[in-house]
Amino acid sequence: MASEEILRYIDTLARDKEIDREGLFESIEQAVAAALAKKYGIEDLEVRIDRSSGKWQFNYEISLEEEGRILAQAVKQSINVKVREAERDRLYEEFEQKIGDIVNGTVQRFEGDTVIVNLGNNMEGILPRAEKVRGEVYNIGDRIRAMVLEVKKVGTRVKVILSRGHRDLVRRLFELEVPEIADAVIAIRRIEREPGYRSKLAVDSTDEKVDCVGACVGVRGTRIKSIIDELGGERIDIIRWSTEPELLIANALKPAEIAHIELEHSTKKALVLVDEDQLSLAIGRKGQNVRLASKLAGWDIDIMTRAELEESMSDDGEGSGEGSNDGAGEGGAENAGDDQNEGHDGELRYDGDEPTEGAPRGEAAAETARDPAPQTES
Repeated sequence: MASEEILRYIDTLARDKEIDREGLFESIEQAVAAALAKKYGIEDLEVRIDRSSGKWQFNYEISLEEEGRILAQAVKQSINVKVREAERDRLYEEFEQKIGDIVNGTVQRFEGDTVIVNLGNNMEGILPRAEKVRGEVYNIGDRIRAMVLEVKKVGTRVKVILSRGHRDLVRRLFELEVPEIADAVIAIRRIEREPGYRSKLAVDSTDEKVDCVGACVGVRGTRIKSIIDELGGERIDIIRWSTEPELLIANALKPAEIAHIELEHSTKKALVLVDEDQLSLAIGRKGQNVRLASKLAGWDIDIMTRAELEESMSDDGEGSGEGSNDGAGEGGAENAGDDQNEGHDGELRYDGDEPTEGAPRGEAAAETARDPAPQTES
């Protein structure tokens, strides 16, 4: 390759592919030196290209005419590698900035339980089994929205890991749908999620004139409905955040009405008393409501009726009562019933139809969102 020709080629590549010019020179020099050193068995061979004239310089007598083929092949290979590395680095930087953001793509193919998503510009995203939502079905050609969970370099390629099950997907959807959250007027303090079934999020407002719960629901539930549709009918409970444990726990257990809460601060355990007709509502289907409430509030929650508490006390503390629930108690979980779609003080929720009773334990049938009927807080 002539001196002037290689200079023009390097300048064009550096400009068009956004590759560092000096890095290209060094890559070519190293590749040529390695090829010639291997041919002649020379360990200290040095190769340099003059940056202004393009002339080759060696510390040994090398005939460019005789070695023209080797030089050309080495230059070609080094440039190809450098171009692939540059494109990889560019894509890596682009998608690294999107970690936590939602991207759109098209289902391209399947590799076992893994879904390969076409993100455009010859870029693929990977939706592994662990990040899928149980019950969601994908077909080739389907449009899909997912959160960028992780980006890493693998050889000359970039691997983008996507997620549909991460709790921050719910956070990001609310940030996109609720302007007050994007403007930091409303803050999402905490989110807990069981993908495909139910999410609970605690919100707070920095402006007392803005109703944080109502803003998240939207007029006639339009905002939250679009989020629920995107999540395939997943239930969403929106509660008001509080720094007072009793109030936060009571809000987190909505829509159940709480009769009394007893806190043990040293162990962060909370004994919650409810009326008999509120027990199944507080526990939720298969313990889901109390389990998420416990995580959201950061307290271990036991739920009992007064009758169960009196019975356990009369037995000198033996047993924990059939209705006791520590995160997802056995007795209560078996009796858990459907939550009702209604508004409460400090809480507003919207959900779809309850899964069928025949669903296996720990699983639920597909849920269909219905029009919300949110109530404003008094």
